[in-house]
Amino acid sequence: MRPRQRPADIYLRFLQLTDSIRELPMLPALDPLEERMLQIIARMDTEGGRLSVRDMMARAELGAPATIHTRLKSMREKGWIALADTEDMRRKQIELTQAALLYFDKLSGCLIEAASHER
Repeated sequence: MRPRQRPADIYLRFLQLTDSIRELPMLPALDPLEERMLQIIARMDTEGGRLSVRDMMARAELGAPATIHTRLKSMREKGWIALADTEDMRRKQIELTQAALLYFDKLSGCLIEAASHER
């Protein structure tokens, strides 16, 4: 008889699967702060909200505004985000690129696979 799967096993399997997709040659890797910022951008996008560079730099939990600005620049150069003009030419809207959306699709697939995986 097989041991019963614990809920933690699903999460651990998910982490294992996500490690494998991070090794794919999709986009350059993100550091932990950039990964957190990408999650914030994606959540705002999902909720239908808009997030400007200024809004992101105001998030104290991410660190100093200069650090956030540097990371946004890095994420843009790596191809994870794009900056779009707004009505006010001084403000730039942060948007996920198609490659970033594909990455989230792959993460979703990992979650589905982990949840359906039986030992």
